[in-house]
Amino acid sequence: MVIFEQMRANVGMLLQGINRNNPEKLATLECYVEMQAKDTAYDLEANPVVLKLYQSNPAFFQTTDTAQIQLKALTNLPHTNFTPCKCMIGQILYLKGLLETSLFQAFWEALDENVDLLEGITGFEDSVRMCICPVVGITYQHIDHWLLAEMPGYLSDSQLKVWMRKYTWRADESQQIFICSQEENIKPKNPVEKIDFDSVSSIMAFFQ
Repeated sequence: MVIFEQMRANVGMLLQGINRNNPEKLATLECYVEMQAKDTAYDLEANPVVLKLYQSNPAFFQTTDTAQIQLKALTNLPHTNFTPCKCMIGQILYLKGLLETSLFQAFWEALDENVDLLEGITGFEDSVRMCICPVVGITYQHIDHWLLAEMPGYLSDSQLKVWMRKYTWRADESQQIFICSQEENIKPKNPVEKIDFDSVSSIMAFFQ
């Protein structure tokens, strides 16, 4: 991580001023992308620069680096990290749509068909699960065991138990998983209207 932070600082300096659009810097930026993929790190500021350079200089285009950038952005949904990464690979845009519409089983099936896109990316599946599980948490009170196993990627019983412990979900005797009481997520707000002295004075003056 120390090496990554040093690289992040170096890239930050590299992208200052006119150097930002210099294709001669692509080799360094591509190394930085590969480092992010291996270290499960992410740099929202630098990665879109690489894609922009590819668009401006098609001869330098690298499919692997482009896929890594966009897939890393995908793991940060529902945040808007994906927005600056103009989609250049149709399969990834399709995967993004499935995630955003909570079609999780279809997402994993489509990912299996495009598994070659994940080459060189460490921890992608778990990062996506970190996006999916909070959605499950705010959607369900109870969920069937089989359905919960499918949503994060057709997990085995032992794998599912790891994620259940992480999110404090528990099984009951009917093979249902208790997620949470949705009443706990509802936090009513009591509106407080503040009336200052000037407001009171103007009202009193009106009735005099």
